[in-house]
Amino acid sequence: MSSGAVVEETEELVDFGYADVPKHEKIDRVRGVFSSIAGKYDLMNDLMSFGVHRLWKRRLIGVMQPQPTQHLIDVAGGTGDIAKLFLACGGGRATLCDLTPAMLEAGRARLLDTGYSDRLQWVCAKAEAIPFSDRKFHTYSISFGLRNVTDRLQALAEAYRVLRPGGRYFCLEFSPKILPALQRLYDIYSDALLPRLGQWVAGDAESYRYLVESIRRFRDSEGLCDDLAGVGFARVRTIALSGGIVRIHQGFKP
Repeated sequence: MSSGAVVEETEELVDFGYADVPKHEKIDRVRGVFSSIAGKYDLMNDLMSFGVHRLWKRRLIGVMQPQPTQHLIDVAGGTGDIAKLFLACGGGRATLCDLTPAMLEAGRARLLDTGYSDRLQWVCAKAEAIPFSDRKFHTYSISFGLRNVTDRLQALAEAYRVLRPGGRYFCLEFSPKILPALQRLYDIYSDALLPRLGQWVAGDAESYRYLVESIRRFRDSEGLCDDLAGVGFARVRTIALSGGIVRIHQGFKP
């Protein structure tokens, strides 16, 4: 090789739906998706899941068992469903962290008159770089958001960092593996109907097509449990909901 040769480094690629994109691009693409659908996000959640997402979230809170002394950080917290339920069910304080300003604005407007403002903090930040000190929170949750994160292992490490010893991690997420009896119907609904519903209601089929694709490419439950254990979490386990369509992943910080 001559002394004047230039060696080009190839940037790492990450998944964005079925596409592979340069790592630095994913965060802006994800922010663009959720900026586009923020105004219809809650309505679409009800329509897409036939309201069942509310039951999944209530089950998560039931497993979480909020206490008045506990401080929750809800990452990728969207418009505040989990934070609101945590406080309503006895939690002490909640910090909602989300990547997308439009989602935070929609959440603030939605929860403005609910009586929780004095116990609820809103922060715009990404899951890989949470702007809080070590060992600050009793509980960490991320619901339907981990698959949108650019560097998932770094996000898990951040979760471990900001939890106190004895703190608990919860991830509520769609699973790419469900009961075989449900698979065909689930595929038809996801691939054919959800993007059309996104177009009719939110005027954005592509964002909902991405969300479907992101589920298909997400880490399987066993792999995510291995990742949680790999960053230090103990007593890692999962709870399958609705035939495995959704799972709660749990971990404990020793």
